[in-house]
Amino acid sequence: MSDPAPVAAPAALDRVSLSESHRSVAVPPVGGQFWRRLFAFSGPGYLIAVGYMDPGNWATDIAGGSAFGYSLLSVILIANAMAMLLQALAARLGIGSGMDLAQACRAHYPRPVTLALWLLCELAIIACDLAEVLGTAIALKLLFGLPLVAGVILTGLDVLLILMLQHLGFRLLEAFIVALLVVIAGSFAYELLIAQPDGAGIAAGLVPHARIVTDPAMLYLAIGILGATVMPHNLYLHSAIVQTRAYGLDPPSKAVAARMAVLDSTIALGLALFINAAILILAAATFHHAGRTDVADIDEAYRLLSPMLGASAASVVFAVALLASGQNSTITGTLAGQIVAEGFLNLKLPVWLRRLLTRMLAIGPAVAVVALNGDAGATALLVLSQVVLSLQLPFAIVPLITFTSDARIMGALASPAWLRLSGWAIAAVVIGLNGVLLIGFLR
Repeated sequence: MSDPAPVAAPAALDRVSLSESHRSVAVPPVGGQFWRRLFAFSGPGYLIAVGYMDPGNWATDIAGGSAFGYSLLSVILIANAMAMLLQALAARLGIGSGMDLAQACRAHYPRPVTLALWLLCELAIIACDLAEVLGTAIALKLLFGLPLVAGVILTGLDVLLILMLQHLGFRLLEAFIVALLVVIAGSFAYELLIAQPDGAGIAAGLVPHARIVTDPAMLYLAIGILGATVMPHNLYLHSAIVQTRAYGLDPPSKAVAARMAVLDSTIALGLALFINAAILILAAATFHHAGRTDVADIDEAYRLLSPMLGASAASVVFAVALLASGQNSTITGTLAGQIVAEGFLNLKLPVWLRRLLTRMLAIGPAVAVVALNGDAGATALLVLSQVVLSLQLPFAIVPLITFTSDARIMGALASPAWLRLSGWAIAAVVIGLNGVLLIGFLR
């Protein structure tokens, strides 16, 4: 019996997302050399990995490491494994259905539901962009003494950078992102070399233990790490940017494309795992080891790193990594905003205007809060952004699992039973833990 063909949805396919880059990257034909195919498909996964190491993650990792040492490393490991599976589903959706997640929602849900999902997603992207804009502004302040308001406004120039890079080709945009990821990874490799963390403690921290759920303070931070790790906008973004590859549209070619895309994202998220773990390990080896269990924000970590490690460059390298992280994340967040607007609403605006609007929606609140409340307002806004992301996450995960389980939409790439069960188990865990996190914030 042949596999069912995917059902195209004309309403969703009348305009492709990122039309200027759609199917613009050539890939070798099926049957070519494995490494050539993998190289051709490599790139989208690294754009996705950026969201798993953005400035919103830094605060939770720093707080977790300083308060509890290496104990929460297992949470980072589990959260990353969840992310790998969810991003694999997003890649399969884009390749199998020819639609990104936003387009699939528009094609298969009633108009009121689609509009509600769009509004929730826009709030999540603004919240995520807030964290990224503020992270970049904090880094500029730490490195150059630039006032936070000026730093926030300066991030608006990212739009021009994106337009220039994408005009020169999506591959160049991916290369720029990868270069910044190398800067971040290299920075933390240097920091860990100086900090000399306890190898046995790291190994023990990778094993889950009961105290994580029995200790309320540890559970709260663990949920915060989970909430800051799995980003809803990444699911929309990934399902669109895998379609920048010009793979064949026959079932065998799509199957190969899906395997390559999943391998790309899994390798890239392995890098994100290293960086997130490195932030927590650095905080544990530097602050927790010295009895400073109260370090919880980026500014304080920057001030303490050099004197506590005895290396004058430690704080500067830390801030450079933060700048690279914030810059990377603002680029991918802006792309996600464009994809969501096009997918849910089929907006036909000029590329520069779509991206400028996305960025301004984040810069406006950031400037207002920082101008009125100063640095303390920036920290509070970072926390609020993670709460909003937690609220949106279930509204991205549930449609993703539903669509990728449906053979009428996915054809031969519909999720097998084990993948469906794994997806729903992750959805239950994420929804439950984010619910606990939100209850904690509301109390």
